[in-house]
Amino acid sequence: MNAGIIGQAAGLFAVTNIDDILILALFFAQGAGRRGSTVRIVAGQYLGFTAILVVAVAAGFGATFLPEAAIPYLGLLPLALGLKAAWQAWKNHRDGEDEEEAASGGPGVLAVAAVTLANGGDNIGVYVPVFATAGLGGMSVYVVVFLLLVAVWCLAGRFFATRPVIARVLSRWGHLLLPVVLIAIGALILIEGGAFGL
Repeated sequence: MNAGIIGQAAGLFAVTNIDDILILALFFAQGAGRRGSTVRIVAGQYLGFTAILVVAVAAGFGATFLPEAAIPYLGLLPLALGLKAAWQAWKNHRDGEDEEEAASGGPGVLAVAAVTLANGGDNIGVYVPVFATAGLGGMSVYVVVFLLLVAVWCLAGRFFATRPVIARVLSRWGHLLLPVVLIAIGALILIEGGAFGL
């Protein structure tokens, strides 16, 4: 495996799933002291994230049938998602609302999977153009790295569940980091692909 693409995959996973650490921490905190809760949370996270990957890979294959000149314009999707997230963060700040990451339904497998999948819409929007431009070999590396990093994210979520100070910091600033990252990824895809003559 190419070390460069492994690093890119790890970086992409990290920036698109930063908010999942907080959600996982909330699930682990909710399941504290309940027998089997760790296994249910990890299984649910894998189930939900696998569903995200299936959709993104399928869409990535579909996107490869686009004319080559159209592929860089897929960067508009994460750019739009980033702008939407920035707008939502600004609106919530202006209205004085707190970002609440609800872990409704308890730490059951299906509840965790549903929250992971619902929270992964922005991931799909970012992964599709990256997968479409990576080719089959590159896409396979991304998928393997992502699935390995889900385990790391679960460990991190469990770790943070026992450190309330860190969880509060992520809760306060995580909603600001995501829009910046999405906008940067969208702009990078547009620029590297030469969209709009950039």
